[in-house]
Amino acid sequence: MEQHHVRSLLKPSAYPDPTGSVELVQTHVSYIFLTDNFAYKVKKPVDFGFLNFSTPDRRRFYCEEEVRLNRRLCPDIYLGVAEVRDTPAGAAFVGEGQVIDHAVKMKRLPADRMLDRLLSAGLAGEPEIRAVARVVGTFHLEAEHSPEIDAFGDLATINANWVENFQQTRRYCGITLSAGDHDFIRGWVERFMAERVDLFAARVGDGRIRDGNGDIHMENICLGADGRVCIFDCIEFNNRFRYGDTAADIAFLLMDFDFVLRPDLGAAFLDEYMRITNDASVVEMIDFYKVYRAFVRGKVESMRLSDPQIPENEKQAAAARASRYFRLARGYAVRQVLPPTLFITCGLTGTGKSRLSRELSLDLGLEIASSDVVRKELAGLRSTERPEQDYGAGIYTDRFSLLTYGELERRARAALGGGRSIVVDATFRRRADRERFGALARDAGTLFVILHAVCPEPTIRSRLNSRQKDRSEPSDGTWEVYLRQKDEFDPPSALEGNLLCIDTSDTTSAMVDKVLHGLELLPCGKS
Repeated sequence: MEQHHVRSLLKPSAYPDPTGSVELVQTHVSYIFLTDNFAYKVKKPVDFGFLNFSTPDRRRFYCEEEVRLNRRLCPDIYLGVAEVRDTPAGAAFVGEGQVIDHAVKMKRLPADRMLDRLLSAGLAGEPEIRAVARVVGTFHLEAEHSPEIDAFGDLATINANWVENFQQTRRYCGITLSAGDHDFIRGWVERFMAERVDLFAARVGDGRIRDGNGDIHMENICLGADGRVCIFDCIEFNNRFRYGDTAADIAFLLMDFDFVLRPDLGAAFLDEYMRITNDASVVEMIDFYKVYRAFVRGKVESMRLSDPQIPENEKQAAAARASRYFRLARGYAVRQVLPPTLFITCGLTGTGKSRLSRELSLDLGLEIASSDVVRKELAGLRSTERPEQDYGAGIYTDRFSLLTYGELERRARAALGGGRSIVVDATFRRRADRERFGALARDAGTLFVILHAVCPEPTIRSRLNSRQKDRSEPSDGTWEVYLRQKDEFDPPSALEGNLLCIDTSDTTSAMVDKVLHGLELLPCGKS
């Protein structure tokens, strides 16, 4: 479709349904025109090898396939295939002009009911996620399977998918991932496939290779106000990406939960899914397919960088997302060799402890216990509530701090006792507090790591000023608090545990890589 056609389709008069406005959303493969009540999805004339929409006939065929396949999980949403016509007023979905393209016509789903939005707003939790798991589990039990589909669970096919991914992402080395990480992930994938041949064969034998969805993630799930679950936008353009292990199908959503630091929801989903499907061996495959899903997501975001029709600011955002997905793919491999570990942060307010904790949690799947959040929970306050209190008063008295650290210790003990690693995000400015947690790690027989967060004072001051304007930020830290803490700070030493000094003014990747190299979880020089 030419750009003048796109411009024409931004006119309300181009639609058969009354609408006050038309909004355009682009992906690397589609133009999506949103009217007041409907969505019209036109495929771009692109050919990526694994996806070929290069001719009008191909685009029409895949529009028809998209409607057919998505009606399995959203029967009332996909209305049919609409014709784009060349009229005197320009491209339109009305009129008698020549048909120049086709579009999938859908009912417009409410944006505020998408799972990603609901999670961000705190309006979805374990009950909703279990409802989604029941829908997906039932879908998989009923999905088509056959000898032809089983072939897509064969290691040769799975390996071919990976070879293609590695070839197609090599061009982004040095842009959205490093060459070292590219090789690191490839090595882990190849070892897993070589060592788990029997597992892949058993999945085929157990009938777990199905005609699935291929694209189950939070942005493609709508939870109606009536509790109805709609999972839309499945893969229609290549059977190879839709036929496969049901573990691969659910791994996309589980990876999504990890990406937004909600692995607890992934655990709830998996528990309910296993109850519905009676699929016990799915847990052995999940990490392999999480790596796959994160890597593919990184690839897809990277591809947006080559699209001349996507604005530069959107490309920059896509590059950041791609890097984060590639880091997560690497992290799934890295965390396989991380022994149960107690991490604590150490540093004054504004030094970037919470940011470091969040990013490390992404890579290593760590639980986080934050003093800022726990302190307010103990006081019966919302995490974003900011009581007007002087330094050392109210919830910041020594007595209340003792209670807070006691609760952090309890949570750390529970995690380590369950064989899980955890990062405790607090200032730990007193040596005695650090020693308590070091003793806890020794008693649990786990590794103890102190992450000393440092950065230049101008950066700290700027962060604290910005933080005061961010009402979603749980920290009450100010520049005045920083100066008071500075006078009371006991610097950590290597005698207390495994001490890693991290400059949090550095890039996210550099920060995390320094930690992983310090723990010898990455090959030297492979960052």
